[in-house]
Amino acid sequence: MRFEYINPAAINNLQYDITELQTMSPTCIAPTTDPAVYQTWLEALREGRAAPLLIKQLHTRKDGSSYPIECQLFYLSSSSGPVVIAIGEDVSLRDQSGKALRESESRLNAMVSNMPGLVYQCRLDDSGYFSFPYLSEGCEALLGMSPEVLHATPHLFLNLILAEDRQSYLDTMQASFTTLTTWNWEGRIWIQEWNDIKWINLRATPRALDNGAVQWEGLMTNITTSRLEQEEITRSRAQLAELSDHITNVKEKERTRISREIHDDLGGNLTAIKMALTLLTRRLPPDEKSLMEKADYVDQLVDRTIETVHRIAGDLRPGVLDFGLIAAIEWQSKEFEKQSGLPCLFSSNITDIDLEIDHATALFRIFQEALTNIAKHARASRVEVELTHTEAYVRLVITDNGRGIQTIDQEKSKSFGIRGMVERSIALGGSLSVSTAPKGGTIVAINVPLRVTAS
Repeated sequence: MRFEYINPAAINNLQYDITELQTMSPTCIAPTTDPAVYQTWLEALREGRAAPLLIKQLHTRKDGSSYPIECQLFYLSSSSGPVVIAIGEDVSLRDQSGKALRESESRLNAMVSNMPGLVYQCRLDDSGYFSFPYLSEGCEALLGMSPEVLHATPHLFLNLILAEDRQSYLDTMQASFTTLTTWNWEGRIWIQEWNDIKWINLRATPRALDNGAVQWEGLMTNITTSRLEQEEITRSRAQLAELSDHITNVKEKERTRISREIHDDLGGNLTAIKMALTLLTRRLPPDEKSLMEKADYVDQLVDRTIETVHRIAGDLRPGVLDFGLIAAIEWQSKEFEKQSGLPCLFSSNITDIDLEIDHATALFRIFQEALTNIAKHARASRVEVELTHTEAYVRLVITDNGRGIQTIDQEKSKSFGIRGMVERSIALGGSLSVSTAPKGGTIVAINVPLRVTAS
């Protein structure tokens, strides 16, 4: 075999001139192909078993570099002898692209196979037809059916979703279809074969197709464990809140009991002692100056003790609370002003408010704690207190002009004061916020949504 004719494109690619090529045979530029293989090809062409014959070879250039080529071989017989026409195409770029594509697919498959869930494509067209063009092998582990089954019957996925969660699934899908925004949905599915309910999260990115359909690429994961843990945390928090509220109520009741016992029993006994002492003093002889002085000292000691008893009883539970929350807050504002020396201005849009005693006590304790924090930390020179009542809520706002409070201060592990205020407000069914005042200082605002009777 020898070359009879070679076109310019082949000459340029092989880097030989025409004279050199006319002294060579096909085996010279395709050294990896066995000459016997050529004979097999020629026999197939001559016998008409392949017309034309498509082959793939590796050609070698004059500089030693190689490239893949696909050739179609045509057999012609003539009076001067058989001729084979070869039309070849350099497929280097195609092979490189194919190799890169295969490598990319291999990497993608490796990533998908290690994903903790189901990687999928889903499509929705204008007519409402829903399909799954692609489903990873995680389909069976998550949904209890093979990708092939779900490909063939995509409506089975909707049947898996619990009835009470199905509408939210359809609504979020339609919203994503309309606005082309991320589709994010959480809900429960029922796998009958396993007698199991799972929580799944579906998150997918949409793109519009030319035919008006929308296709999503996304990930579906099993979030049952985390969802159950979240529900358990929610239950635990609710139980802790109930326990905290119960402890607070028990503590307030115990304070009230102790306050009354101190005021009634101890205070009564001290008053009786004072009366008896006064009676004894009157019977002392006028010339017993030493005994009179001791009696006066004991009388003063009893007076101081009675004052201490009243103060302790008031700290445990101010008796002024019996006159209502407004009176109690106004009284505490004046007491704070006396003790701290800071002006404390109180204002209210009502003169009286009818609250349950537990609610009034809790709100009053929050107010006391706020004033304590101001005295300890605020470095303020002025405090303003405002109570607002509407048909929907009671709002108490305490504002100071001090150094303000930072977020880090509220998050300190031993910041029990603010934490206790928040817990009390939650127990009331309300909320508490601590923020920085526009002109500096701190604002503590408590909102309690209660329907009460005001006058």
